[in-house]
Amino acid sequence: MRILVVGGGGREHALCWAISASPLCTKLFCAPGNAGIAQVAECVDVGAEDIPGQVALAQRLKIDFVVIGPDAPLVAGMADAIAAAGIKVFGPSKAAAQLEGSKSFTKELCRRHNIPTAASEHFTDAAKAEAYIRKRGAPIVVKADGLAAGKGVIVAETVEQAIDGVRDMLSGNRFGSAGASVVIEEFMQGEEASFFALSDGEHVLPLVGAQDHKRAFDGDTGPNTGGMGAYSPAPVFDAAMQKRTMDEIVLPTVRAMAKAGTPFKGVLYAGVMIDAKGPRLVEYNCRFGDPECQVLMMRLKSDLVPALLACTDGGLAHLDLRWSDEVALTVIMATKGYPDSYPKGSEIRGLDEAAKVEGVQIFHAGTKFGSEGADGARILANGGRVLNVSAMAPTVAEARARAYKAVDLIDWPEGFCRRDIAWRALK
Repeated sequence: MRILVVGGGGREHALCWAISASPLCTKLFCAPGNAGIAQVAECVDVGAEDIPGQVALAQRLKIDFVVIGPDAPLVAGMADAIAAAGIKVFGPSKAAAQLEGSKSFTKELCRRHNIPTAASEHFTDAAKAEAYIRKRGAPIVVKADGLAAGKGVIVAETVEQAIDGVRDMLSGNRFGSAGASVVIEEFMQGEEASFFALSDGEHVLPLVGAQDHKRAFDGDTGPNTGGMGAYSPAPVFDAAMQKRTMDEIVLPTVRAMAKAGTPFKGVLYAGVMIDAKGPRLVEYNCRFGDPECQVLMMRLKSDLVPALLACTDGGLAHLDLRWSDEVALTVIMATKGYPDSYPKGSEIRGLDEAAKVEGVQIFHAGTKFGSEGADGARILANGGRVLNVSAMAPTVAEARARAYKAVDLIDWPEGFCRRDIAWRALK
């Protein structure tokens, strides 16, 4: 098969890395890709959110199967457009992608089908939202209703902080149209974990769990980000908790979407909060997590391509996947300033030496090629989250040691990372 992966981040590098190992893949393309993805796929400069451009590219390259990585093109309907062109596609329809594109849509679905989640209300009027916050008190959570690149959440410790967040979102100053309406919900105590399952619209195949680190700095401090590191498996998310998540959250959701005539086909990513009572849904994503995808792909021992195809063709009932028992862990290296404003174009050195550390795989999240140097093309930072330094080992401690050994071999003064990834597992 000739396969096209849409996107250019760390998640897409991990997907390309796994797909390129499949005997079913005869030629792999990625659009737009990045400097790391170029090692395993032919990159084509078409934007990940350019729906007409991606459809035209797939037709021109005679693509057999398209795998859409990011959330924004899925929510905008890219899967529908590619399917309408007669090309197989992995990723939910625009209607099904509302599970991520609209938090109020998902909250209403949870209410109708008794899916455990935080109590919440949906607002477009700032005065009404403020009154609700004062009535409920703090801590309280304010979320932009639409897509905000993983940053549209404020965990407010005071009423004033929550009200400031609501005003900022509803005014359009922050997150634009994504913040035109807000969901305000109760603050849930516990440990948050990530659970993934493939769906063909009717059948569901559970993958494995992971845990990521949303805050920018050590000790889970600083602003929310798209994720600063992850590891799998996560001790808090054992087999019993994964079964409950499937039975109480994922399966009822897939059945509800099918009954509504909008079957979910793709990967469903449930962020869940775990406490003594069990799992509760934090939110859904309609694509692989980033950086969780990186650790999942490292642990996956089976061929990924048949699993993705089964979501499109309806063959999940007859599929099983094998996973490594080892721990996979990834550390995000980001540009100083992220998740706020940051410069682009700084040079990254030492990647080849870092990649030689035992068990290490480096996925590129935001890189590009610079001009040729003495040793070939230079690698430049081209985003906020730039590198995913990932490692496999028998234990969490060993995987972490390997990842940070590789991090310390990378020469990039303009970058930073958290030094405490997987602290909960090691606690």
